[in-house]
Amino acid sequence: MNQNIFERSENAVSWKVVLAVLTGNVIFMASSYTMLIPFLPMYLTHELGVPMENVNLWSGAVFSASFVVSAIMGPIWGRMADTHGKRMMAIRASLLLSVSYFLGGVVSSPLELVGMRIFQGFAAGLWPMDLAIMTMYAPPDKLGVCLGVMQSAMTAGGVIGPLLGGVLAEAFGMRASFFVASAALMLNCIIFLFVIKEPPDPSRKKDAAKSPAPSPLALLKIPVLRTLLCASAVMQMVILILQPIMTTYITSLAGELPNIIFVSGMIFSLGGFAGVIAAPAWGWFGQHKGYLRAALTAIPLAGVGLFIQGSVTNLHIYAAMQFVCGVFFCAVHPSINALLAKNTSPDVKGSIFGMMFAVQQIGSILGPVLGGVVATMFGMKYVFYVAGCVLFSLALFLRARKKLIEGT
Repeated sequence: MNQNIFERSENAVSWKVVLAVLTGNVIFMASSYTMLIPFLPMYLTHELGVPMENVNLWSGAVFSASFVVSAIMGPIWGRMADTHGKRMMAIRASLLLSVSYFLGGVVSSPLELVGMRIFQGFAAGLWPMDLAIMTMYAPPDKLGVCLGVMQSAMTAGGVIGPLLGGVLAEAFGMRASFFVASAALMLNCIIFLFVIKEPPDPSRKKDAAKSPAPSPLALLKIPVLRTLLCASAVMQMVILILQPIMTTYITSLAGELPNIIFVSGMIFSLGGFAGVIAAPAWGWFGQHKGYLRAALTAIPLAGVGLFIQGSVTNLHIYAAMQFVCGVFFCAVHPSINALLAKNTSPDVKGSIFGMMFAVQQIGSILGPVLGGVVATMFGMKYVFYVAGCVLFSLALFLRARKKLIEGT
């Protein structure tokens, strides 16, 4: 259903310009988030005076508060994007996120930080709007590559963020990271105001604006969309299922290393480096061989990689498999996003990507909880086995619905 509608519009911005601008936008957004999140426990203890015995409780509350609210607001903002403009919703998200990060830098108590994260969840929605805008600007024969580049930018931001956050914390204190993140999001807002234009939607007639956009519940009744959204949620859950035990597991493999924090950080980031390199290639693969084929190739191979990670006792092999898993993980979300774009008309893309963002937030909540429960009950290595089994099941689930997804 995606049409190259912008080559027909004299006022449209070139899709190449949009891709370049949104790529920078995503890097700013992702690095702003990840330069702060890894340091939340330290921020709570060093800056907000939380006792060590309570830091895990407050960290959990601060971390999860945003996910819960953004999961609720995602479909609402997405539907508003279809009626009031996707560019306007991107400006709204950039501006409010900028405000939220500034507030994070001036809070004086852990309860205020939880309130800031709740407000941040309310403000969220920039990533789905970036995706919606890009899928409407991209020519059909460039959609996969464009989404692959944006996924690469998202992953690159995830690698840059913690490094930049560490440098800023050492040089200027941890509050500086919040102010830098606020400035980056404000720059995003300014770029949207003066560079990006609202994607024209030829599928909506002149009087169509008077009719309401389909509700999220109505869209969920469409089998192919429901299938892809479920797959997106499960994939996000698997990506985050290892988060509670990753550093501890690396420590158990490394033994008594003097620089274990640095080593853990480097190994953790290997998957991100792999994603930066491989995501555009997977986009090309999906464009030429089929997005579902790309997902069905990457998902079980990532599952195999997780089983190997859970079985090895050598740190070097574990680190190598962390890179390999990153190569395969980065293929899945862009493939699902491309399939969502191909199966929806321009007038509901905001709603669809808002719902995608919401289900991913749900997966982000469930993943660490499931990982923590499995590690506590059975041991850390079983988290990798459970995650691998979930991926194998997801691949079978998608393969069983191949005809539905591809419309054959």
